[in-house]
This record gives sequence, C-alpha cells and structure tokens, in this order.
Amino acid sequence: MKAELILLYIFCLLSFGCGNDKTVGDATDTETTSQKRAITTHAIENLKYTDYVLSNTGEQAVASWDNYQELAIQIGYLKKADISFFNGDKELLKKFVAEFKIGLPEDLNTNPILSRMAMVETSVLKLHDDLTLDNIPDENKLQSVKEVIVAFSNFNYQINKKLERDKFDQISSEY
Repeated sequence: MKAELILLYIFCLLSFGCGNDKTVGDATDTETTSQKRAITTHAIENLKYTDYVLSNTGEQAVASWDNYQELAIQIGYLKKADISFFNGDKELLKKFVAEFKIGLPEDLNTNPILSRMAMVETSVLKLHDDLTLDNIPDENKLQSVKEVIVAFSNFNYQINKKLERDKFDQISSEY
C-alpha cells in the first residue's frame, strides 16, 4: 500500500512538473510580445506634454544643420512608435550625439541652448538604455520616450526664444 502511494505521489509530481515547463515558456513568450507592444503609437499619442516646433526663423537657423534635421526626423518616427534609431548600437548613437553637439551653428551657441542640448543627449542615451535592458518595466520605457520628446521640444522652444530675443534686441528705440 505504501509503495502504491509513493508511486502515485511520484507520478503526480512528474505530471505537474512537466506541465509547468510549458506554461513558463508560454509566459515568457507572452512577456516578450507585450514588451514589444508597450510602446505603441496610441500609447505615445496619449502622453501629456507641450510640443514646441521651430518658428520660420528657427527653421532657417537650423536649415544647414544636418544632425538637427536627422534628429527631428527620428523624433517624428519615435512619435509613431518606431524606436529602431534609439534601440540600435550605443556607439553609433553616442557618435551621432557628439556630431549633433559639434554641428551647433555659432549663432545658436548660448548657455540656455547648450543646457537644453545636454538634456536631449541625456534623455536619448537614457532611452537607449531603457529599451535595451530587459528588466525595465514598460511604463518606464514609455516615460523615457516622453522625456526624449519633451527634451527635444524644449530645445526647439529655447532656439525660438533666443532668436526672438535677438530680433527684439535689433529693434532700436525711437526716443
């Protein structure tokens, strides 16, 4: 009788143990799929932030700055949930950011703009790290996407503000 109970117990353990392996594999596949779906166009559209675009004067000021144009395009793709640029090789991303900083037009080289540029750099590199690490929750990844968009928007705002201030300084007083 004891031998039958022991055999029944071993049989139950083996049958439950085999079933758990398949369930764990399915759960892992589901987790991977849900992480890929976490950053969607709909999720990004639902983010609350103020989006500043460049004025006509700002567009003219950065027209010859190729790296700015490329980053603006990539931010546009990011808003559509295309994260391939920010999810690629970190060395290439660092090289792009370094060239972005070097290419700053001389008339935009002011401390406020440089500080916003540093924020863009930091948020882009943080987004890359969050996207490439597996243990980062989806909410944090989405928050990092928002930080990149907001940093770039604030960078645009600072460029507009600087150019507007320059224009105001050129107006001479009639008195």
